[in-house]
Amino acid sequence: MRKLSHLGTIGSVGAIVFALVSAFPATAQDVKDITIVVPNPSAINNFPLFVAKGEGYFEEEGLNVNVEVVNGSASVLQTMASGQAQIGNPGPGPLLGARARGEDVVFIYNHFPKSVFGLVVKDESKVQTPADLKGAVIGVGTADGAEVGFTRAIMAEAGLSEGADYTFLPVGDGGTAVAAFMNDEVSAYAAAVSDSAIIQTRGIPLREITPDGALSYFGNGWAVTRTYMTENTDVIEGFGKALVKGVKFGMDPANKDKVLEHAAAGNPQEGEDKAFAETLLTAIQDRVTPADPKTPWGYQPPEHWEMWHASLQETGALSEPLKDLNAAYTNEFVEKWNQ
Repeated sequence: MRKLSHLGTIGSVGAIVFALVSAFPATAQDVKDITIVVPNPSAINNFPLFVAKGEGYFEEEGLNVNVEVVNGSASVLQTMASGQAQIGNPGPGPLLGARARGEDVVFIYNHFPKSVFGLVVKDESKVQTPADLKGAVIGVGTADGAEVGFTRAIMAEAGLSEGADYTFLPVGDGGTAVAAFMNDEVSAYAAAVSDSAIIQTRGIPLREITPDGALSYFGNGWAVTRTYMTENTDVIEGFGKALVKGVKFGMDPANKDKVLEHAAAGNPQEGEDKAFAETLLTAIQDRVTPADPKTPWGYQPPEHWEMWHASLQETGALSEPLKDLNAAYTNEFVEKWNQ
């Protein structure tokens, strides 16, 4: 009887131990290492990623995330195609271009549901809409930058054409654009959100006049190859869950200092100027927030992909329509990420 009682006790203890072990995060041998590649060094641009790392959300999902920086979306896609990274952060235009070349890469998470570009004027300006810029000079970073096509489409929608009704003036990015505003060389500036943040921290308050429709040209998001997605659904699910936790944490004003701390861990130089970091974070928070508050994090509206598809054909970036635009993106994981 004593032996039976002893064995029963051992069985009970074993059950308790099993339950305790099951309650803890994945063990070291269960953790999956993944490399994520981003197109620029800004950690604030990707604050949900660095919050998820800093708060341990990836670890909770059994993921050990290594972030690598390359130069631009083309390099992101090349790194993924070569197998050196599992998840990347390209723009929609380059991704559609890659698909046109036969690369089966898929957008899985819409990080920037609003455009990362904006048309801005000095806060004191009388200009209220793009139509008010008739006869004006509009500053751009470079003559062939993505912001030029973005702004040209906005002005065309307002009934204005380049050359006849307005002109572009390349004035450089960020800091160099400050002088153009100060010297009244330009009436408006087509800027990335980071450029706007730089200008404002240099003492020039700005006001955005970008039409809501133009903001639907969403920015960079998270992508994988179809092969990786098919063979690693557990990783995709865990990655997205951690990101959603990260963005929710990061959008809470009470967590601002902690968010900036996590971002500074990812890019210490970016965090040195706290005024700039705070201004940029505010701008990025706006761009990662869907226009419709009911939209779940990471969701990709099909009509916005159709806008990009049509725009790339109009500008010649795509020589012909893709045979299957729907294959370029998926929303199949969104519900699980947002549970």
